[in-house]
Amino acid sequence: MHRTIFTTPGVNTVLRALSLGVLRATGWRLDGQLPADQPKCVLIAAPHTSNWDLPYTLMVAFALRLNIYWMGKQQIFRWPFGPLMRWLGGIAVDRSQSTNLVAASARAIRDADGPLQLVVPPEGTRSKTRHWKTGFYWIALEAGVPIVLAYMDYPRKLSGLGPVFKPTGNIEADMAEIKAWYGQFKGKNWRQFSNE
Repeated sequence: MHRTIFTTPGVNTVLRALSLGVLRATGWRLDGQLPADQPKCVLIAAPHTSNWDLPYTLMVAFALRLNIYWMGKQQIFRWPFGPLMRWLGGIAVDRSQSTNLVAASARAIRDADGPLQLVVPPEGTRSKTRHWKTGFYWIALEAGVPIVLAYMDYPRKLSGLGPVFKPTGNIEADMAEIKAWYGQFKGKNWRQFSNE
């Protein structure tokens, strides 16, 4: 995987302190941490309903000492923002083409030398949607890593990492369990989020 802001020496220390300060000053609380025995995983990013989710996610990642990469639509990687988005951990996804993103992502996780957390929003969009995409599930299953249920609850100003979920291969039962857990959280534009 490419070098990011999280793996740039010196910068990550300064930005961690800054992130902790901004989160405290704005009233956000953090909960949970990545288990020491799970350095590689897929993080679900839900609910994903606002552009504000990205800066808050980056600050939370710094505060919790994560090494995240995240998937975003290809349009936000256009010039002049592309290099910055990649340095922030972004991976461009072209939703108009059918690529083998699951296999490539799983291979990248397996081949990574150190800790790596791949953040995937299950809704695949900030817009209202009733159906979650299942790519995050298949990436975790193929990579042989767990799914960590990450969340951002705007009304309570609470963000963090929830339970570690190990996919069983029974996607219907597993997705029902994961979605039920997310029913307790509200995104910034909470009417756009469905955990059904």
